[in-house]
Amino acid sequence: MTIVGYEGCSEDVSVRRAAISAVLAASGALPQPGAGEGWEHGRYLGPYLRDALLDAGAIVETLETVTFWSGLPRLYAAVRDALASSLRDQGSPAVEMCHLSHVYRTGASLYFTVACAQLEDPLAQRWQAQAAACDAIIAAGGTITHHHGVGVDHRPWYERQIGPLALSALRAVKRELDPAGILNPGVLIS
Repeated sequence: MTIVGYEGCSEDVSVRRAAISAVLAASGALPQPGAGEGWEHGRYLGPYLRDALLDAGAIVETLETVTFWSGLPRLYAAVRDALASSLRDQGSPAVEMCHLSHVYRTGASLYFTVACAQLEDPLAQRWQAQAAACDAIIAAGGTITHHHGVGVDHRPWYERQIGPLALSALRAVKRELDPAGILNPGVLIS
């Protein structure tokens, strides 16, 4: 399913809507009246559902990445398979879902949501699945994150992704702009 929205003045929207509708129709897409409104209505209810699922013994987690159009199928399969294998091998088969959250001329962002039953040590379970997914992202040529930021959770993979030269450059910039080391110490670069 694709939900398409338009912003801008009415003339621009009309032109873009007509052009995109023609492409979608030529591709065999069928309009689903109300789908966009239904999505918009429930768009921000997920975090509340996640909390209830956590309380009921489930793990629900998200992660996102981005790559070029040519790499999208490979990246999708690699991350989906890594999540499924990791959680299945731990004894907690998962439901993996994915959608394109941002679309660009050059590529798109894959936004994964995964849900499974909590095991005895849910933090270890989550970290093992995340490590498998992040390894798959790097191996398939995706970025370690898209719009959520890197932070400490993804730092080891970020360092692998950008390489030693870029890491040295970031450290030099940090030393120059933050000589006292008070801005987010140890978060993005160590």
